[in-house]
This record gives sequence, structure tokens and C-alpha cells, in this order.
Amino acid sequence: MSTAPDPATAPAPAPAGDLAARFTQEFGSDPAGIWQAPGRVNLIGEHTDYNEGFVLPFAIDRTARVAVGVRTDSTVRLLSTYGDQGVVTTTTGSLEPGSAKGWTKYPLGVMWALRQRGIDVPGIDLLLDSDVPLGAGLSSSHAIECAVITALNDLTGAGLEAQDMVLATQQAENDFVGAPTGIMDQSASLRGARGHAVFLDCRDQNATLVPFETEPAGLVLLVIDTKVSHSHADGGYASRRAACELGAEVLGVKALRDVQVGDLAEASGLLDEVTFRRVRHVVTENDRVLQTVELLGDRGPAAIGHLLDASHASMRDDFEISCPELDLAVDTSRAAGAIGARMTGGGFGGAAIALTPAASEHKVRDAVVRAFSEAGFTEPDIFTVSPAAGAMRIA
Repeated sequence: MSTAPDPATAPAPAPAGDLAARFTQEFGSDPAGIWQAPGRVNLIGEHTDYNEGFVLPFAIDRTARVAVGVRTDSTVRLLSTYGDQGVVTTTTGSLEPGSAKGWTKYPLGVMWALRQRGIDVPGIDLLLDSDVPLGAGLSSSHAIECAVITALNDLTGAGLEAQDMVLATQQAENDFVGAPTGIMDQSASLRGARGHAVFLDCRDQNATLVPFETEPAGLVLLVIDTKVSHSHADGGYASRRAACELGAEVLGVKALRDVQVGDLAEASGLLDEVTFRRVRHVVTENDRVLQTVELLGDRGPAAIGHLLDASHASMRDDFEISCPELDLAVDTSRAAGAIGARMTGGGFGGAAIALTPAASEHKVRDAVVRAFSEAGFTEPDIFTVSPAAGAMRIA
């Protein structure tokens, strides 16, 4: 079964007309429409979402696109524009957790979650095209899920609001795919806006758009894909989440969102050393998100570099989700002129971001590539991203 494309070799997304033509060629009929949803970069706020805390992601200008046609039977046919495994066929009635593999888990999980909500999801033909890098911490899987749920919401007339689609895709991710993720990634993909980050309160889904434009500030945001692939459906992510739940239970709070920085001294005497460090990361990270939002509003992106640096140190030392490649990317970027850098995403691989003066972009890129070569690491893929619009129908 095909996987998502290698970001270094994947072509740009096919224009809507080309994707529609490919759909017609493969399935013998025209699609009902084409929908897209972006990946995301989390500017700051890592592993705070499932602790009912605060996050600050933004949708990026790399997307998953799906051409979808409605069938008159219960058959589901899925195909991607990359790989050579051909059409994957199943039925709506056979959708159960554990019944799908590879990238098809994501669209099938969304169909399953909608059916769990009593929505009559018909059989479909679906063609996927994406240029969101796989395993880079840019939420390639959620981009697929959000494109699919946006399409099915339109095609079934379900009338789901963004908040409902966020929870449905979270259910798909948690219960069908088997990844214990929060709501941040879907929220950024479904609710993002060009030139803005999404300040999300994960307790009540309240979302506020915060201006985040690097170009007027003379900056670029570099993404450094380390090529160390990660997966949320593994023990590392789950064990961190379990530690957070244990910390909240011992401290007598509903979630770590309710613990303040000033409470940490007392918490240190109640928790074992590892659990305390996990808790300290979440508590201080929530505080960093709030500081970042305030600084972006008052002084703009040039003022937040130190918070990105502190976030990475916390993830490296307290939450222990970094890796040598991520640390090298962050340290080298800072040494070469970036004003702040951190790993982004769930950790254990993936990508780092480096907020960099535009005049220093090439110096930072060259330094990171050279450092990876000298360390014997795979050459990273480095590119810029800008806040982009959220999920939508494009044809």
C-alpha cells in the first residue's frame, strides 16, 4: 500500500483540473468536486493540547487534495497519485478499527467516525494528492483527514461546523487509526487563515486568529525536515500522555491546564522525578504560548525567538522527545543567525523550525546541511512556510 511522498522528490500538488482528469481516467466518471486541507506548523505549544491547554499552530501552504465522487452502492475505492499499488477497495459496512492500513486509514477513519455519528456516508471513489511531507511533524495525516471530512460534509449535507469536524477527525485518529492525539492539528487545518496563527484553547475549542506575518518583519520561517520519520501511533507518545494524566491525578486537577508555573515547587514534592519533568514541560509550555500570543500582538514575530528556544530546551530535557538530528538542526540554526528555533510536532523525529532574518536564510540553510553531512546524518529537506488558508473546496 502506498505511503505519502518523500518531500524531497514529491511533485507539487496537481492543479485541480489535472486531478479531476486523473480521477476520470482512473474511475470512469467525473468527480463531484475537489477539496483541499493544509498541513500545519505548530509555532509553539507542544503536547499541551491533550492536557486541555493552549497551542499556537498555523496552516501552511502545503496541502492534501482529494477528488471525490459519490457512488450509488456501498463500495469505497481509494487511490493516491503516488506509489504503484493501485486502487484499494472496501465497503462502508466493513469499516472497523484495525481494518485499514497505510494512508487509507485516514480517509476510511473519517468515514467510520461520521457513521458513528449517525451520518449516512455513501460509497465513494477518492483520489488523493499531497505535498505535505510524511513523518515530518507537519501533520500530513490530519491534512488528509481534514480534506476528506470537508468533502464528505459537503457531499452528505451533514452541516457540521468546524468544531464538530475537529472532534470527528480526532475520533478517527484516536479510535480508528489508534493514535492518542489531541485536537490541535485538525483545528489548524480546518480553522486556519492566511497570515495568521490559530490561538486555540483546547479545553473549550475557542479559537482566536493571531497575526503572524514574517515577511513584513524581514523574517522567514524555515522548516528543517530531518528525515527522521515519526509516528504518533507508538509507545513514546502514549507514554508521555500517560505521564501527564498521572501528574494531573496526583495533583488533584482535571488536567495539567489547571496547574500554574507557581505551583511547580509544590508539585516537585508530590511527583516522582520523571513525572515531574513531564508536568513541568506542559505547565511552562502553556505559559510560553500565552507569552508568545501577547508578544505577537504587541511587538510582532521578531520578539518571540527566546520563547522558541526555551520551548525546545523543555522538550529536549523535560519531555525528552527530541533526537540528535533535531537538536543539531536547532543548535546550528541559532549559531548561523536564526533568532529562535525549536522542534515542532509530536517529537521523536520530524522537523524543526527556525525563525530567521531573511538576509541570513541561505547562511542558515547551508550551515544546517553542512552540519548534517559532517555528523553523517541524512541530508535534511529545508523549505520556508507561510500561514495559509484552512480547508476548503477548490473545484
